[in-house]
Amino acid sequence: MLRNQFESSRSAGLRFLSILLFFIFLSTAPSPAAQSAPTDNPTTVLRDAMMAACSQNSEEFRRALTIRNAEAFSRIAPAARATFLKRFVLLDKAGQPKSESTSNETYVVSCTNPDATTLIRIGKADLRDNLAYVPFEIKDASDPSGTGTRQATIGMVREKGQWKLLSLGLLLLDLPSLEEEWDRAEIQANEKAALGYLKELADAVETYRKTYTHLPDNLGMLGPPPQGAARMDKAGLVGEELAAGRKDGYTFRYVIVGANSSGAPAKYELAAIPGQYGRSGNVSLFRDSSGSMHAADRQGAVGSETDPKLE
Repeated sequence: MLRNQFESSRSAGLRFLSILLFFIFLSTAPSPAAQSAPTDNPTTVLRDAMMAACSQNSEEFRRALTIRNAEAFSRIAPAARATFLKRFVLLDKAGQPKSESTSNETYVVSCTNPDATTLIRIGKADLRDNLAYVPFEIKDASDPSGTGTRQATIGMVREKGQWKLLSLGLLLLDLPSLEEEWDRAEIQANEKAALGYLKELADAVETYRKTYTHLPDNLGMLGPPPQGAARMDKAGLVGEELAAGRKDGYTFRYVIVGANSSGAPAKYELAAIPGQYGRSGNVSLFRDSSGSMHAADRQGAVGSETDPKLE
């Protein structure tokens, strides 16, 4: 059942990402000659945005957006933000950015990850009062012939005296109208990840039990120590996010059950619940005290052992 739910369509959000790539690949050449540049340079803003997209630094990228788009960008689930930033530099993983200035107020930004390097050449802005059009081209650094080079133009607007990203080619960056679609596009990935995190937590609980001869009181005790070696209250078995009970659009719950005065051993249950039902996930996951996994669409509520088992 869950497999079918996981393999369901990713919604209209992926269509938007395809459109975004279309405009990166097919946008027309930049406008004619530039006028004199204002004090703050739109090419510098675009350079910083590209570097933030490369490293998947959402907060830095947000600074290059209009106020309306920045607010919407903050509401989008982290996984959807990461997907958008990866598409911006045409890489599947976060990379290390590096910038070099060239003549005429232009820049070359390189973005390198373990799999590839992309080179982004940002041209001189064509200024039109409170609008600017900045040409750029992007290519794989391992393609010396440049046959795979793609060109596009970024539209920018002055907002409160600062340049902000407005469009990609002819496509307006209207994030408020797209934020829900983007989140829904990540549901499948979030649900798969949540199942993996639930198993990771179960393994951590079992390791904790073997190490300290009892169950942890809460998930926080599985987290990394502030400094130094692992200890009973901070065992260093999971990362900070899982220890806090929230990761990739899901909330995680841990409950001790089964112990009694007759000597029955303590057991535990784990649950993963969508943080925003319908946007960060649809399926509620549940690990019962015997270790069996269950899954069902609970409309955002906690799952239970009565839900269908996962094979």
